[in-house]
Amino acid sequence: MAASQALSEQLTPARLDRDEGYRMLALLQDEATQQAVFPDLERLAPGYADWIVTALFGGTYLREGLSLRDRQLINLAALTALGGVDPQLSGHVKTSLRVGMTPGEITEVFVHLAPYIGVPRALAGLRVAAAALADVEQEAGR
Repeated sequence: MAASQALSEQLTPARLDRDEGYRMLALLQDEATQQAVFPDLERLAPGYADWIVTALFGGTYLREGLSLRDRQLINLAALTALGGVDPQLSGHVKTSLRVGMTPGEITEVFVHLAPYIGVPRALAGLRVAAAALADVEQEAGR
């Protein structure tokens, strides 16, 4: 990169597509998951939810190199390692089903994480996953 070029000329342009972000969000998250996060967030910090959808679902998720399933595996691991983000983890468990993961595969993520993040965090994640999977099963039975 030439030092005389402006930084904006040196970097690859990011892809941020607001409309595609909302399409991706609708593909990945069910209405209940969206409603659990975004309306309250909009009241608290107007415009922030739109930024999240545009930057994350209309940007990061559209990058090449990882499948939606791969991204969900990463999300499950990262959120479980963080801890204290049960609503987001629950939503991503449901999203994992939507991208084709089985309940058994989702459960195995938490088992696999235990030696890396600690048994208590892995168990906490597994409890969230069990509740989310039960919710999905109950909704399907209605």
